[in-house]
Amino acid sequence: MADFVHETVLLEEAVQALQPRDGGRYVDCTLGGAGHSSLLLEKSGPSGRLLALDQDEVALNNAGIRLQPFLDRVQFARANFRDLASVVRDYNFVPVDGVLFDLGVSSPQFDEAERGFSYRFDARLDMRMDNRAPVTAEDMVNEFEEEALAKIFFHYGEEKFSRRIAKRIVEERVHTRIQTTGQLADLVKAAIPAAARRTGPHPARRVFQALRIAVNDELEAIRVALQETLDILAPHGRVAVITFHSLEDRIVKHAFQEWARGCICPPDFPVCRCHQEPKVDIITRKPIMPSDDEISRNARARSAKLRVVEKRESR
Repeated sequence: MADFVHETVLLEEAVQALQPRDGGRYVDCTLGGAGHSSLLLEKSGPSGRLLALDQDEVALNNAGIRLQPFLDRVQFARANFRDLASVVRDYNFVPVDGVLFDLGVSSPQFDEAERGFSYRFDARLDMRMDNRAPVTAEDMVNEFEEEALAKIFFHYGEEKFSRRIAKRIVEERVHTRIQTTGQLADLVKAAIPAAARRTGPHPARRVFQALRIAVNDELEAIRVALQETLDILAPHGRVAVITFHSLEDRIVKHAFQEWARGCICPPDFPVCRCHQEPKVDIITRKPIMPSDDEISRNARARSAKLRVVEKRESR
């Protein structure tokens, strides 16, 4: 297997947003290629500490090599970030001064055929970020009911031909098990009207995205992790989240807006009775986007958005 080489998106912007300082404690919830972690450790030296999470064993092993100059200040945890609160407490790492999420799939996961994430390679359908997980994309396409598959494609991939594609898959699997990315990509193409295939990205892109999200329960993991983040954050600590598609970004945006809300009393109340105070200040009223220069170097950065909040002092 190749080294875990990944070009970090919004590297300087995300790290700068966390305002790393000497002696601070930071959590990188999505270690990946360790680009953000490396810069966080550099900027928080000489005594800043980092807890780095990833559910991918390959990423953790490679990060251990890349971060060798900082090994006295970094700890690694093989974990899904949905378990963030329990992990930081297990490592006696609370409160923290900054939490970073870089959502989505790392380049090596896309580019290594055996991971089964991409329609660009004919490989076994897998799509698990953590190879200890029990359910693969192959299991889903061969065992889920037609209606369940259609819902996955529609809700997680925003695929308008979701029902046609699900029907085609179910018809095909009666005769042969769907085992590879190539088989699935061909089925998707066959199910989509020819006119819709002539323009735009690969016709299987949305279906592959939807299956990946479903296999890894990505959206629910984001919701759970965000709910727990404020509890472990020190006053004036910051949360920075990089998203790559509208479903992720919507969850993050709404969570941040909810945290920043003050009084929720009806507008005709003369005096506030709810006594709800904002928990955070929103630092990025509009998300930070990659520069044209970054996009020219890394096309996968095109859809990235960075949102940042800072926790308020409790009264």
